[in-house]
Amino acid sequence: MSKSSPRRPFGRNSGTVTVIEAKVHRSSARNARLAFILTAVIVGLLSAVVAASYMHPILALFVGALIGAPLGGLAWVLVRIWPVLRLLWWWTPEIGITTFLGIGWTQLANHTPLPVTLTVIALVVGVPAALPASRRALVAWTWCLVVRHRLRVCFAQFIIANQSGSLPLILWAKPTPVGERVWVYLRPGLSMADLEGRLDRIAVACHAATALIERASDGNAAYLRFDIKRREVLTATVASPLVDVITPGTPAADRPTPVIPTALDLPDVDAPVITLPMQKKPASTANGSKPAASSADVDDVSDWI
Repeated sequence: MSKSSPRRPFGRNSGTVTVIEAKVHRSSARNARLAFILTAVIVGLLSAVVAASYMHPILALFVGALIGAPLGGLAWVLVRIWPVLRLLWWWTPEIGITTFLGIGWTQLANHTPLPVTLTVIALVVGVPAALPASRRALVAWTWCLVVRHRLRVCFAQFIIANQSGSLPLILWAKPTPVGERVWVYLRPGLSMADLEGRLDRIAVACHAATALIERASDGNAAYLRFDIKRREVLTATVASPLVDVITPGTPAADRPTPVIPTALDLPDVDAPVITLPMQKKPASTANGSKPAASSADVDDVSDWI
C-alpha cells in the first residue's frame, strides 16, 4: 500500500512513501479471501446441521448462511488488517508514550495555571536528566526502542524473506549491562542458521559492537533471543576480598629469590658412561685373502630337519 504525494513545482515528483509492501498487501488479500470462504462454509454447514434438528432443513440452510457469513466477514477483516496490526505493534511503545504525554499535558494545562504547568514540566524533564541513575535508565530504554526498529530494518533489507514477504514478529526488548536484549518470533522460511551468518551486518545496522543470537525456548525453534552488545563491562579493576582478611600487623615473609637457569650446563649433567664391546678383526692369510670358513662354522642342513 503506497501513498503518493502531490507533484512538486517545476515538474519534480517527491516519490512515494511505502506503508505496507505490495507483496505483503497481495498476500494478505489472498489469505483474507480464503479465510472468508473457509470460515463461512464451515461455520455455515455446522450451524445448518445443528439447526436441522429443530426446524426444516431448508430453513436450517438459511440460518447457517446467516451465521456463517458474518463470521466469515469477521475472519476476512482480521486477516486483511493483520499487516496493519503488526505495524501498530511495532510502534506500540511510541504510540503509548506519545498518548500518555499528550493526555498528561492536556490535563495539566486545563487544571493548573501557566506558571504551575511550566514548573511541573521543568521538574518532570529536568530531574531525570540531572540524576545519573535516571539518565542512564532513560538512555537504556530509549536504545531498546531504537533496536526494535533497527532489527525490523534488517529483516526487511538483507535477510531472506518468504514468498509472502512477511517479517518476523519482534516482541519486546529490555536493557542489559552491555546493551539490549530483544525477543523475536520467526516466520516460516527463516531459521537461526540463516541469521548466524549475518550477525556482523545486524550489529552494524543496530549501531553496536557485536550481536549474538540464541534460542529462547528449547521446545520452539522460532522463538529466538538477540543480545546486542555495545560496551564491555569486564574492564574495571575488581578489589579482592582477601585483602581485608589479612591483619595489618602481619610481618612480611622473606622469600628467597629463585634462581632461574638461562642455559644448559652439560658438565653438570650426570650421564652414565656406556662402554661398547670391541670387535675383533678377522685374521688374513699370507697372500692377503680371507681364510675360508671351517666346517664348524657351516651350519649342518640336517639340523634344520
